[in-house]
Amino acid sequence: MEVALTAVSGRWTTLLLRELMEGPRSFTELRSLFPELSPKVLSERLRALRERGLVTVERRRGFPVRTRYDLTEAGRALRPLLVELYATGERLLRLNRPGLRDEQPPGQRVRR
Repeated sequence: MEVALTAVSGRWTTLLLRELMEGPRSFTELRSLFPELSPKVLSERLRALRERGLVTVERRRGFPVRTRYDLTEAGRALRPLLVELYATGERLLRLNRPGLRDEQPPGQRVRR
């Protein structure tokens, strides 16, 4: 359990993994999905995911150099954990905020 939780730890990590579950993304695409995330922090999170063996990086030739990030097999194996984490978070929100019981929390997307 600790290995799985360590793999997804860190602010923005689960959101980045969620987006990469849809397929490879460029740095620019990820930046546009998370405009409030600074380029420095995005680079740090992607580097950490790569060091954990969850993300691969492909640098394409040309000017400017294009970089694409994709999940490894280990990264894709986190899908059930992420789905359950999002579902559990939604349940906790509803339990802690009775007025939200019948509403979908804003900004929450659970992809199964």
